[in-house]
Parts: sequence; structure tokens; C-alpha cells
Amino acid sequence: MSDCIFCKIANGEIKSETVYEDDTVRAFRDLSPQAPEHILIVPKEHIANIAEFNSEDGELAAHIFTEVIPKLARDLNIAGKGFRLVINTGEDGGQTVNHLHVHLLGGRKMTWPPG
Repeated sequence: MSDCIFCKIANGEIKSETVYEDDTVRAFRDLSPQAPEHILIVPKEHIANIAEFNSEDGELAAHIFTEVIPKLARDLNIAGKGFRLVINTGEDGGQTVNHLHVHLLGGRKMTWPPG
């Protein structure tokens, strides 16, 4: 999608502080971090939100949740103490960029409810 900022970041058209990249995803530091470690994990393919995931996206989902997130958590030294994953979906869910992204937050004690 030509006007999607996360598509542009994911494909390298806009610079970001990338902490992980492969053929299907890019992970980069959030510009407004809500925790000492706040990483956004973004598919390179434009998927608007988690509600648009379908059975064809199963391999991508498995890759993100079984490979990318655990690796990042270990690399950032937050795997042992714990971390939070957030996927906002739609306006009422707090999604501000219409491109699926997973927030990985850690490095401090997370409270509930978050806000």
C-alpha cells in the first residue's frame, strides 16, 4: 500500500532503528516508547489488522510468534523477567496505524489494566 507508513518502514523506504529483519518481517524501535524496550514487529506484506488474518497467513503468524518474538526477547534480555505483547485492532482497540503490528514491551514491571 503506497501511503502506509509501516509498509514504507518495513520495505526500507523510511529509516528506522531496526533490531531484526528477514524476508517477511521487520522489527524496529517505537518512536514513542512506553517501556525501556518497545519494539514494533511489522509484516512486510500489508495486512491492515489481526481481523484480516486468514488461514493463508498461518505461516507468517507462526514465524512471528514462535521465532521472531522469542529471539527478540532473548536478544533484549527481557525473556527471563517477562514482557508484554500488544496487538491493537481498529479505532476502538487503539490502533493508530492501519497496518498489523505487534508491540513487544519489556524492561519494567507491567501493570494491569494498562490504561
